[in-house]
Amino acid sequence: MSIQSLIDTPGRPLVSVPGAANEADQRGAVVAEARKWLGTPYHNCADVRGAGVDCGMLIVRVFVDTGLCEPFDPRPYPPDWHLHRGEERYLGFVFDRCAEVPAPRRGDVAVFKIGRCYSHGGIVTGDAPLTIVHAYQRARCVIEDVVARDKFLADVRREPRFFSYWSAKDGAGAGTAGVAGAS
Repeated sequence: MSIQSLIDTPGRPLVSVPGAANEADQRGAVVAEARKWLGTPYHNCADVRGAGVDCGMLIVRVFVDTGLCEPFDPRPYPPDWHLHRGEERYLGFVFDRCAEVPAPRRGDVAVFKIGRCYSHGGIVTGDAPLTIVHAYQRARCVIEDVVARDKFLADVRREPRFFSYWSAKDGAGAGTAGVAGAS
């Protein structure tokens, strides 16, 4: 079974975030949901708050749990796929649901190149300085991190890229896509 067949169809109608009538409210709901996961242990392919999650499933759960993205499951994937292959699995999930933006805002997704491809990501909680909530294997849990203070993520070889659920890929308007990842 292909990874693509495991994900929902981009452009499907999305459910709304309860009480979040506008983009600012939705972004706030994404950041608040991401922060609920702080301290959750890092565990590859897991998605249970307080028990275990990886960076990709954290992004999936945040956007699904806020109602901005239809549920889907990109698993299974091995913990070291990014070290042995150049396949951009992570970016594939993000591209299907978001548009790349030059500068991040709260609630957007930041992705980082690790190994041969983009294979780590988090939810942007602040843009000056860039701050993300991410399930970080190095910390063994979900943390909120100022990227510039982390020598590994701040390394220029990480080539960070930013994607927004609220930026339409085709000019059709926000909400034409959701977000996900698999790390």
